[in-house]
Amino acid sequence: MGDDEILTRISALVDEEHELRDRLTAGQVTTDEEQARIKELETALDQCWDLLRQRRARRGAGEDPDGAAARPAREVENYRQ
Repeated sequence: MGDDEILTRISALVDEEHELRDRLTAGQVTTDEEQARIKELETALDQCWDLLRQRRARRGAGEDPDGAAARPAREVENYRQ
């Protein structure tokens, strides 16, 4: 997956998050449903951002960005900030 594809995926996930919050406000989903899906979206976003950072770091180091790989959710979610 190239940078443009990752950015497109990030945009789609953010759009879905906004839509989901609108649906909650409209009473179309429950708070529990919204929170569960938001957690999934946040995890997917973290994975996308991590992959994009890896690609940019590899490119900056003169390496092939295509050598970057998506990390498991468990790994990405446990990073210390």
